[in-house]
Amino acid sequence: MWRTGVRRSTAGDAVDAIFEAIAETLDRGEDVRIVGFGTFGTRRRPARTGRNPRTGESLNIGASTTPTFTAGKPLRDAMNAGGP
Repeated sequence: MWRTGVRRSTAGDAVDAIFEAIAETLDRGEDVRIVGFGTFGTRRRPARTGRNPRTGESLNIGASTTPTFTAGKPLRDAMNAGGP
């Protein structure tokens, strides 16, 4: 049992369902805000030219969408209240 009094498998199923819901929402292009925690969103990265560090050869890197997370103020405050 965890702190919540729920079995590990039940808690795992709940966490998996939350992550799946977040991923589906981001896939639709919407943000997910969890009050007191932060905001999950997406950012579009344009196509660009990169370089292979081993050979120095130029290569094209396609456009992509990447997930982002911005911590909310309560989470930032909790992280900075600790010590040094």
